[in-house]
Amino acid sequence: MIKKLAGEIWKPLQFPGWKQLRKKYALSSTGRIASYSEDILEDGKLLNGSLTTGYKTLNLHRPGNNGTLYIHREIAKLFLKKKSVKEKYVIHLNHDKTDNSVKNLKWASLEEMIAHQQNSPAKIAYKQVQANRTVGLKLTSTQVKAIKKTLTSRNRNVTIRQLADKYSVSEMTLYRIKSGENWGRI
Repeated sequence: MIKKLAGEIWKPLQFPGWKQLRKKYALSSTGRIASYSEDILEDGKLLNGSLTTGYKTLNLHRPGNNGTLYIHREIAKLFLKKKSVKEKYVIHLNHDKTDNSVKNLKWASLEEMIAHQQNSPAKIAYKQVQANRTVGLKLTSTQVKAIKKTLTSRNRNVTIRQLADKYSVSEMTLYRIKSGENWGRI
């Protein structure tokens, strides 16, 4: 038996192969998951699901499709309308991947999702740690200044590959230095 929360709405979860399963499944507008036989509130059982890379998931072994259902995506499909066809991603507005309430979810385009991730407290903290790192680095700030000077030179006569070999780093590292993704503070 499940106690309904104030303002909570339950909707049945339907996916390929759901009719062959013994139990039915439902999701609520507050982010809760339940399995039931006949009536969600009478014989339903709340499920915790699993965590996959921080997201709540439901692993169901369905005929012909053993797959993981990401709860935030399924709730968005059930409760939220897309404003455009570009909206293919679901973001958590408060950056808490386990808070799957409808008010915390939003459909987003790739550009919106990337911009949203850049403002994540975890991403900001990571950038801060990386910016202040002094051990384990392959390059010194002096080397990076020389690399940047070489990369921006109009009459550069050395290729990215040759520059990478000279400093024993990958070409990708040099592209990241050039774009400011790495060593942007120098």
